[in-house]
This record gives sequence, C-alpha cells and structure tokens, in this order.
Amino acid sequence: MDRRTFTAIAALGLIAAPTLRSQANQPLPTGSVRENLDTPLHDMSGWPEDWVGDEQVVMLAYPGMTALDLVGPQYMFGSLWGATVKVAAKTLDPIVSDTRLTILPDVTFEQAHDRPDILFVPGGISGTLNAMEDQETVDFLASRGAAASYVTSVCTGALLLGQAGLLDGYRVATHWLSASVMDAFGATAVNERVVRDRNRITGGGVTAGIDFGLAMIKELRGTEYAQSIQLLAEYAPEPPLNAGTLETAPADVTERMTAMFAGFETHARAVADLRLK
Repeated sequence: MDRRTFTAIAALGLIAAPTLRSQANQPLPTGSVRENLDTPLHDMSGWPEDWVGDEQVVMLAYPGMTALDLVGPQYMFGSLWGATVKVAAKTLDPIVSDTRLTILPDVTFEQAHDRPDILFVPGGISGTLNAMEDQETVDFLASRGAAASYVTSVCTGALLLGQAGLLDGYRVATHWLSASVMDAFGATAVNERVVRDRNRITGGGVTAGIDFGLAMIKELRGTEYAQSIQLLAEYAPEPPLNAGTLETAPADVTERMTAMFAGFETHARAVADLRLK
C-alpha cells in the first residue's frame, strides 16, 4: 500500500490512528506518557463558572480580504468559553484571501444568526472595495449590524461597516490607508489601536486585530480571563523594527508606501458615493 492510498483510507477512518504504544504492544513506562490518550490535555475545572458564556459571533469573510484581519480576532473569539463563532460568506465556497490563504466559511449569509451578539468585519484592499460594491454583502451587514449587540471591524473593514450605514456619527479605528475616507460615511477616524464608541468597537490595521480581540474578551469576560488568554497566546510583542505606523516609519518608507496606494482614497470615495444614489 503506497502512502497516498494509506492517507486516503486513514481519512475515512478505516485505519486506526497510531498510538504511542510500541509495535510490540508493550505497556508504556509509568509517568513517561499519558496511558489514557482520551484524557484531555487541559483541565478547566479551576475556571470560575461565570466565565462561561453563550455569545453568537458572526465573522464576515469575502474574496480578497486580508487573512490576518480575520484570523487574529477569530483566535480570540474562539477562546471565549461557551461562545459560538461562525465565519459567514455569500456561499460555502472556499474564500481566497489577498495572500492566497484559503478559508472555508461555516455558514452562508442566509444561515448566519440573525441577531448575533457580535458582528465582525475584516479588511483588505481591492477585495474590500469590491465587497463594498456587492449589494448582497452590504445588505447582510446592514441587517445583522442593526440587530447585533456589538458591531466591530479591524483594518479597512470599517469601510464595509460604513458602506452598510453602520458608522454614521461614530468614532472608529481603521488602517491608515482608509482613515481619510471615513468622513464619507459620517464617521471620525481616530489614530488608536482600538476604539470603542458605544457598541461600535473597531481596531486599526491588520495586527491590531489581536489587540481588538483581547479588548473584546475583556469586555465580555473580564480582565483576568483576558489576561489568561493573552498568556496562552504568549502575546508580548517586541517587534524587531519600529516602522509600524506613519509616525514611526522612516520618511522614505512612508512616502513609498503611501504613493503605492495613491488612488485608494479616490476609489473608496467613489464607491461610498454609490450608496447615496
């Protein structure tokens, strides 16, 4: 039997998964390895009972989005004990991100919870602009956002919330690329990693999604729970460079990157105008 055939049969469950016991079926040395492989690797019996929740979290996915915008917050939402986290898209077809990472949605727009506790939107560049012109996506966000307890985004995902009419009169965090466009939606961009304005909680560009996720865990479960998840994630950033903002990046780097997207604001404003017609 070749490796490919073995893998295919094993995937169907026709071959038992290998165990840690030796081929001679000798007992494992006491104390060296768990003898009962069904024993959980973690024991949460010491966690307070009030740390369990039942939130419904709906996370938008769309072609061309930035994967880390989704994955960072999803890790945090997925750490909410008792919560149900679903990635929603127009169809259940694989979603290909802007860096070609493929993500499988859990539910379609129609199947997504109609009154989620948390609605979350990731960002991107051309993929986000395309999604802003997709009426089905915008309508989905408008309907779920109107019913959600928290309306949230990371990065340029704020543009999609704005296009859905969910940010008029709100302060928001977003990527520096889209900050100058937020006034087109009646929103005020704030240069912070995470911004809360009433039930709108938004994060800045890409990596701010982890900060946003921790802020949401603190909001929903409290400081000690959030600290526990931060420790589990070993989230203690010490970047090897200090060029992560327009203020700290060298001038030539800033000039090159802003010039690279010189047409983004014009395009985004043109798309924003479509919602008014």
